[in-house]
Amino acid sequence: MNFDGIFTPAITPLAADGSIDQCAFAEMLDYLVQSKVHGIVIGGSTGEYYAHAPEERVALIALAKDILKDQLPLVIGTGAIRTEDAIHYAQSARRAGADAIMVSCPPYALPTQQELADHVLAVDQAAGLPIMLYNYPARTGVAMQDAFFEAVQGCANICAIKESSGDMNRLHRLAHSHPDLQISCGWDDQALEFFAWGARSWVCAGSNFIPAEHVALYEACVLKGDFVKGRKIMSAMLPLMDFLESGKFVQSIKYGCELNGLKTGGLRAPLKGLNSEEKATLADIIQNVKNQVAQAAKEA
Repeated sequence: MNFDGIFTPAITPLAADGSIDQCAFAEMLDYLVQSKVHGIVIGGSTGEYYAHAPEERVALIALAKDILKDQLPLVIGTGAIRTEDAIHYAQSARRAGADAIMVSCPPYALPTQQELADHVLAVDQAAGLPIMLYNYPARTGVAMQDAFFEAVQGCANICAIKESSGDMNRLHRLAHSHPDLQISCGWDDQALEFFAWGARSWVCAGSNFIPAEHVALYEACVLKGDFVKGRKIMSAMLPLMDFLESGKFVQSIKYGCELNGLKTGGLRAPLKGLNSEEKATLADIIQNVKNQVAQAAKEA
């Protein structure tokens, strides 16, 4: 499995009654295909998986595959507290014909490195699909450390990691110690540094609503090796990244999609939408990003 490019962790639109809006979901995925991102992730944090019932998650997996067919690689998040549940979602991904799964540390449980390795290996054994690990200790409470990698080194299906620790030293060590493991940027304001260290993949929520700008940064740095242009694009995107990390991440992603005319239907509790001032600020930031990235393209 090749994870090169921009992989979008898609939002999950809701209907007026709070159920998943399947038509709007199909429109969202079609929009991303037309926007020329390189892959889709379903069941990620941006998709509000934690607020979905198990049967909703399974149905969404099958729906996503039915919509995408084979137009783009489909990666399914298996995040769950219990290993049994993660296995269930991984098996559902396999049955639906997904291309890969994303496996994270079970949140709240605080497993040891060996217990975390056992969790990942159990999910792998059940699914038999390519795996992108997901290291996000701010959400899970436990980081994937050296002892973990030693314990899973014989697993052939582990081929990538979305590194979302925010610890630049982890990026350095991963690139140095695990050259065969494809690194995907999972901390948006470090994308330039990830690309400089050889990463060719970026799982980025902002590509739900400004995919062209994210693709532009990837193409400049990875495909062309033009880090002068890359720095200009990254600099233009930083205000957006700062806003997204200000405390209302999913809320902001969904409103960004609304600005593109996409239906989102709000959020599931406990999250609530942006207020009018936040909406206006975000709209201005997005427009500035588009203008500045377009200017950088002209100057290249």
